[in-house]
Amino acid sequence: MTSGWCYVLVLALASTALPWTTARAQNTSELEACLLDKLRAAPGSTTVSELRQACSEDLAVAAAGAEVPASQTAPEPATAAPGAAMAESQAVVEPEPTPLEQRRSSELALRDNPFAITAHRPNYFLVGVYSSNTYPGAFQEQFNDPDIDEDHYEARFQISIKSALAEGLLGGRADLLAGYTNRSFWQLYNKDVSAPFRETNHEPEAWLSFANDWELFGWRNANNSIGIVHQSNGQGGELSRSWNRIFAKLIFERGDLAVSVKPWWRIPESDEDDGNPDITDYLGDGEIVAAWTQDRHTFSILLRNHLESGFSKGTTEISWSFPLGDYPYLKGYLQLFNGYGESLINYNRQNTSLGIGVSLNDWL
Repeated sequence: MTSGWCYVLVLALASTALPWTTARAQNTSELEACLLDKLRAAPGSTTVSELRQACSEDLAVAAAGAEVPASQTAPEPATAAPGAAMAESQAVVEPEPTPLEQRRSSELALRDNPFAITAHRPNYFLVGVYSSNTYPGAFQEQFNDPDIDEDHYEARFQISIKSALAEGLLGGRADLLAGYTNRSFWQLYNKDVSAPFRETNHEPEAWLSFANDWELFGWRNANNSIGIVHQSNGQGGELSRSWNRIFAKLIFERGDLAVSVKPWWRIPESDEDDGNPDITDYLGDGEIVAAWTQDRHTFSILLRNHLESGFSKGTTEISWSFPLGDYPYLKGYLQLFNGYGESLINYNRQNTSLGIGVSLNDWL
């Protein structure tokens, strides 16, 4: 008897929850489509809150119109003249939204949902990574144990999220956002030392974001921002690494290609507090990220410190995310790294690594 009632209860809950879930998904999709349309047509001075307010009003009007009784609806229009049909066939077709526009509209559609987490940088898990070099010296010195060693094979993952804190600042021209990125290096296959995390880098940041729409030589400057970021590995003693920066970021797009130019300035620290005084010699004064997407494949490249170091201490990271058949939730992910600053603990050590795994999202 009890199992029968449970069965009935499950059916009742499913019958009520499924339409609600479907309706909510449909509403989110409609909001996203509206935001995308208005985002493309709006001038650069338009704020996020203005876009969302306009879409909310449009969707409310559409919903009210859908509820009007059939007897009160307008009569069917008369058959259009041949000339009108020809004019309609010659109407201007709107171009397809760019990947950057699609991502931004998806993010705006979720801002009112307190249970939704928005991706910031790529989120991935590399189940297998091979590194050409290992540098256990800092750990051996910190723990006074010459037997500490690192495997060439390990796992890595990155978790990166962001959220809007305020909208329509500075006269309605800017939004305030905050983000956090965690990148962990896991000696998953090093059973001799209980598979430890050899390094975890924490990177909280906050920035003002300014939407833009000016174009030059076919490139559209879609967004600019300025902010502050702290990065550290949360360690002490010989293992301590940290630095603070003020940065600017300019995002340009052209079709399926997006480019981010991000210069920064390191905030000086006192000699006794600075565990890595020469970090800019290896990580440079900025980075450039380019991403291109096509048919669910995304290719990206990160460049850092090549020009500043005279091509002696530069960094290049190349990644490729690709579909796993028709599976909609994860994509395959391949990452190749060469240079300095792969982890803070070894920012001044050169390494080449190749990893494969899965990703939740990429740059686009």
